[in-house]
Amino acid sequence: MVFWQKKGNVGIGSKAPDFTLPSQSGEMVSLADFLDRKPVVLFFYPKDDTLGCTREACAFRDDHEEFSKLDAEVVGISSDSVESHRSFARRHRLPFTLLSDEGGKVRKLYGVSNTFGLFPGRVTYVMDEQGVIRHVFSSQLGTRRHVEEALKVLLSIPRGSKGSPAEAREKPGRSGEGEDSEAARLDD
Repeated sequence: MVFWQKKGNVGIGSKAPDFTLPSQSGEMVSLADFLDRKPVVLFFYPKDDTLGCTREACAFRDDHEEFSKLDAEVVGISSDSVESHRSFARRHRLPFTLLSDEGGKVRKLYGVSNTFGLFPGRVTYVMDEQGVIRHVFSSQLGTRRHVEEALKVLLSIPRGSKGSPAEAREKPGRSGEGEDSEAARLDD
């Protein structure tokens, strides 16, 4: 099932809004720390140590080498505390950054809505190194598909891309077939 609500201008072809949040180590991390150097896969997930979120995080972990080969940075965000992220990352040997968005300000900034108005949404954004959003995938249940979709899109982004929003619309966008996703482009 896909539940997507776009707020503001955060969508395919737009520039990803910058933010700064604490990581599982307590270090403050900004999106700008990665941009102009590498593509970023930013995945919002509901809660540490729940079944679906653990599956999703471990899927990103299991394919971390593939993301590294593509020189992409993987970053997970939930409203859990720094200590919860530290424990979650340690317990599951997660090799990527988890950011604590207590209060959900960044989630709101990106327009990640709740599923059925109850559960924080599960949405993955793929952006090129210039911060242009190239793909958005939203699925509460298709946890593994977040990883598959991200890898597929990263393979299509030319390295050294100075991609403009217009070029981003011509690249893969929010996609997929079946009940776990729906196609959407800016010009729809």
